[in-house]
Amino acid sequence: MDTKLTLKLDKVVIEKAKKYAASNKRSLSRLIEAYLKSLTNDNAENSPENEEFEISSFVKGLASGTQIPNDIDTKSDYHEFLNRKYK
Repeated sequence: MDTKLTLKLDKVVIEKAKKYAASNKRSLSRLIEAYLKSLTNDNAENSPENEEFEISSFVKGLASGTQIPNDIDTKSDYHEFLNRKYK
């Protein structure tokens, strides 16, 4: 079952991703889904999704493995960032 997901990404990244998807005759949603499956499947190399099209090395390189702390207060961090930016 498909479920809608809203993402906030850098505008330049979105435009480049749309061009990449169009040049490979795929939807951006389908590319992102395949990428996420490749990250979460133990046997991603042999999965049927990856037989359909290859994920570029650029996209594979986006997986940094960085862990985000569970106790992070994003609202206050963003508020502090804005205060510093517009000081």
